[in-house]
Amino acid sequence: MLFKDQVDFVRQHLKRNRLRVFTTVLATTMGCAFLIVLASIGFGLQGSMEREILTDEAVTEIQVYEDGQNKTNVDAIRKMENVRAVIPKTNAELMANVKFENRTNSVNVSMTDFKEEEKVGRKLSEGRLPQNSNEIIVGYHFAENLLSKADMKEQEKLNEKASENDSPVSEQEKKFGYKESLVGKTISVKLQTYESEKPINKELTFKVVGVTEKPAREWDVKNLILFSNDLKSDFYNIYKSSVKGSKDVKPEENIFYTELKVHATNLEAVKGVIAKLKEQGLSVYSITEQLDEINVIFLAFKVGLIFVGTIAVLIASIGIFNTMTMAVTERTREIGVMKAIGASPKLIQRLFLMESAWIGIIGTVIAIVISYGISFLSNWLLPIIIDMATDSNQFQEADIVFSHIPWQLILVASVISIGVALLSGWRPARKATKIDVIQALRQE
Repeated sequence: MLFKDQVDFVRQHLKRNRLRVFTTVLATTMGCAFLIVLASIGFGLQGSMEREILTDEAVTEIQVYEDGQNKTNVDAIRKMENVRAVIPKTNAELMANVKFENRTNSVNVSMTDFKEEEKVGRKLSEGRLPQNSNEIIVGYHFAENLLSKADMKEQEKLNEKASENDSPVSEQEKKFGYKESLVGKTISVKLQTYESEKPINKELTFKVVGVTEKPAREWDVKNLILFSNDLKSDFYNIYKSSVKGSKDVKPEENIFYTELKVHATNLEAVKGVIAKLKEQGLSVYSITEQLDEINVIFLAFKVGLIFVGTIAVLIASIGIFNTMTMAVTERTREIGVMKAIGASPKLIQRLFLMESAWIGIIGTVIAIVISYGISFLSNWLLPIIIDMATDSNQFQEADIVFSHIPWQLILVASVISIGVALLSGWRPARKATKIDVIQALRQE
């Protein structure tokens, strides 16, 4: 019998028992769709969490921590393969009291190497990176925190109101701060130690040449100034001159704390650079390590969901087994005739396996289409429903994906569904090959 004839033979028998085949296909569809949709939750939440992490920090950035005893060889790290830049970022136990026009602001003193920042392509919302020590860049929210005395009174009133209503101050209510661009403007700065209540008298002037990019998260407030690392010794001398007794002067290492930010050339090179840094006895941290931990957790989560979904497919396989068993019983005489005219047991077994496979394939295809529809609707409706229930817009603004169906999931679900269908039809197919010809022909 030709393959085309075998297909026609199977199709005719499926048409003959449409209702029974329909209910069996429906059960297979529901089981497979349940498997895909359930597992897609794991893929969707994992993707959302990864995007949240990757937009929060530079993925090629590696933080290097010094042990305080051995000085890190920065030049040696810069010469490493796949290292694009090494940025020493310095934080100081000093405050910068800023004055601009009739407005003031206070921020912690932070310094960086702008030449190395340029190598990694630091993004700014406006302006450029500083080219000398008299130029600075300010944080995205620095201007709105430049307050006049009237602004401070207004801010205090809003904070009291928010405290009474137990709700945060909305952006619409914030009508204070400097509203124009600070790029090109000159500001005055006076340093102040944490122990002192008054700033040091010496006044410094800096030109604002850039503003950092907008943070990925709305609650992340960037109220800061980035000075050049070249000012480290100048700031320390200003601090020393403000201390009355020489015995009270803290050493430079107690005033300034420097951490290294090593940037790899690309994401794939991060693990190699981390390994080389650890070989030198350095303590390091990279966002990729956090992603690895998340991937392990979600892998176990997805395997669990697929296991639960597979149980639904196995339950559906009972229907396929019953359908094929009844088909063998009803067509005993037909099987006897086929054997009498020379059909081999392998051919008979193949015909029944083709029927069960056909049921599995149709059910799987329909399940895939339904799963994509459910995935689309859940990603669209769930954020709206949750925000309505919680009276907020957090989920819609966060752009969380609740369900994602990658092609790998479709492949795994299809193999499981069709494989279970074939296994369900194998036993009845084997039973069909063992039917006695004479007894089969005697049946009416």
